[in-house]
Amino acid sequence: MARYDLLVKGGTLVLPYVGTVRADLATRGGKVAAIADEIGTAEADEVLDASGRLVFPGAVDAHYHLGIYRPLEVDAAEETRSSLVGGVSTVLSYFRTGQHYLNRTGAYAEIFPQVLDAVAGHAFTDYGFHLAPMDTAQVGEVPSLVDDHGVSSFKYYMFYKGFNLSADSRDAKSFTMSDEYDLGHLYQIMEAVAANQRAGRRVSLSLHCEQAELMRLFIDRVRAAGDPQTLKAYSDARPPLTERVAIGEATTLAHATGCPINLLHLSSAEALATASAAKRSLGLDLRCEVTLHHLCLDHESLDRRGGLGAKVNPPIRAVSDTEALWAGVLDGTVDWVASDHACCLEENKGDQLWPALPGFGGTALLYPILLSEGMHKRGLSPQRVAELASANPAAAYGLAGRKGSLMVGADADITVVDPHLEQVVTTDLLLSGQDHCPFEGHRVTGWPVATVLRGRVAYRDGKVTGTPTGQFVAR
Repeated sequence: MARYDLLVKGGTLVLPYVGTVRADLATRGGKVAAIADEIGTAEADEVLDASGRLVFPGAVDAHYHLGIYRPLEVDAAEETRSSLVGGVSTVLSYFRTGQHYLNRTGAYAEIFPQVLDAVAGHAFTDYGFHLAPMDTAQVGEVPSLVDDHGVSSFKYYMFYKGFNLSADSRDAKSFTMSDEYDLGHLYQIMEAVAANQRAGRRVSLSLHCEQAELMRLFIDRVRAAGDPQTLKAYSDARPPLTERVAIGEATTLAHATGCPINLLHLSSAEALATASAAKRSLGLDLRCEVTLHHLCLDHESLDRRGGLGAKVNPPIRAVSDTEALWAGVLDGTVDWVASDHACCLEENKGDQLWPALPGFGGTALLYPILLSEGMHKRGLSPQRVAELASANPAAAYGLAGRKGSLMVGADADITVVDPHLEQVVTTDLLLSGQDHCPFEGHRVTGWPVATVLRGRVAYRDGKVTGTPTGQFVAR
């Protein structure tokens, strides 16, 4: 009988915080069981040839939206399938009550088990959830969500405060189905999150930073100027100043409460500089996230192509912002890169800017973009790529030691990458349920050729293998 279930043979292992090493890796019982210069092929039931390839820990896509526009079980099946293409083995999805998702409100003690039931048996990756306390009663559930349900991260949407924007007739209370969704509510959440810290346990609050009152003013001005149907107009209507002010509010309250925070999808040079300055001056436990699309897409190029498929919140910015974000990736200001994956069909985009639903998919490009644009084009080390895509989000969200590592004892989540494989991005290539892709036509070098979930090959050479075996990960 073979000693190991799977042998990854002949590759270069990429070890976060350590570097690279040419070694074989073997798994047993869903865990990494051995790393050695040479492990014989006869010692394993299955051999995965990684000769000439890089072997990364499976990516942890820490910003994801299952079920925001489609049923949870449909998104779980089709979008985590797409994740495998990008070398992603774990997704952490946001969920809230209110409009979209399940279109209801109530206690998470009742709703969250229903969410888990809907996803169970459909996911091709492991999965966890960040939850958003939308009313005061849900804030009171934070201790039980942490201790009893394995949820260690929460969310507040700053632009929902005063949501009755000129471009949208819905008011905040009808959309969020909440009581007072304001800075007082945010302060209460931060108090609850801060109170649930324990030794060795990071409980955190993630924030979508755009300032609602300023957005209302700028939207009015853009519409009064002729209501152009472009992504540049959308960026002008929600400019970087709204991020800067919201970050100032959030970091001030985080300092007052001692709450660990994560600033999500920072989209501009101004936002990243503001976050970095607040971290230095206030001494906060603050982590910075950027997305693939804010790193690689710009409104000038997209508007030349036409269409609103890349409408997203915060908006796609200018080329100068993408380069500033890459500088933050290179100098360590950015802690991780995520996709903010939200499957949104073309029929929900249409040809009118304001009614178009925000968001789109991108999880299938997580490792490819970091390798192509980061490693090949800008000299990012493979080690730093592994930290950005896997180890850092795992550490921030309570998965260190299990996910984001190739060390013995960790979950055997593995991505084998051909660093020289060049492919042009097409919608079909990404295996998503989404029928369009804002990255369409980008030439990308460096693609996963195999993705392994807990020791089982789940994706190989462009095809998913087997059935969904993803499990909920309590954190």
